[in-house]
Amino acid sequence: MLTWFPIGVTLVFAAMVVGLMVTINRLTGPQRPSIIKGQPFECGNEPSGGAWGRFSVHFYLVAILFLIFDVEVILLVPWSVEIRQLGGVGLVDALIFIGILAVGLIYAWQRGALDWE
Repeated sequence: MLTWFPIGVTLVFAAMVVGLMVTINRLTGPQRPSIIKGQPFECGNEPSGGAWGRFSVHFYLVAILFLIFDVEVILLVPWSVEIRQLGGVGLVDALIFIGILAVGLIYAWQRGALDWE
């Protein structure tokens, strides 16, 4: 339990800071709603089209590929920190992991998932 205590303290402290900031914002921020402030904002331009526009499936495919390779980086960080202690077995495991993801990237590339039209 003692090893988890600093993490718990950090989470509680972070929650208190967020709660304090939100409370201060609610108490001190201006509260004058108007029709203009209630309109959607689109980079300084008038909103165009409906709010429920459809996105291409390709957009979601690129987003999922980004998440997969983002998770790959997160999983490789512990390996890179402990690579000396893991020795050859850790290196082989990391290379197998990178190889599987490289095969997936090559497959997605060949199927045209990364071609933006």
